[in-house]
Amino acid sequence: MPDPIETQLKKGVLGLCVLALLSRGDSYAYEIASQLTHAVDMGEGTIYPLMRRMQGDGLVSTYLVESTSGPPRKYYRITGSGRDSLAQQLDEWRAFTAAVERVIDRALPTADTAEPMEDKHDA
Repeated sequence: MPDPIETQLKKGVLGLCVLALLSRGDSYAYEIASQLTHAVDMGEGTIYPLMRRMQGDGLVSTYLVESTSGPPRKYYRITGSGRDSLAQQLDEWRAFTAAVERVIDRALPTADTAEPMEDKHDA
């Protein structure tokens, strides 16, 4: 069972990841899900509601491409609003992760200053 913190972290960045992928080129939901599954171990079923929400928010648009092996495939394309949102989210993500790194770096002892932990119960 996934850790609840890990699950929340993933949910918080999936939209950012989708926009980043689409900024490199149009794609269909299954392909996006496959890339995210490999990168952040995201469940495939998560992508479809996210894509609908992003389309409703005007961050992505869709178009159909005929397929020789089945029904037409729905492709997603990032919109101008999506590019603006991506830029804003990237700035926020980078500031947030830098702040977290600073907190972690200050909180954890370095190898040259670390002292062995003493077990007060054995004393």
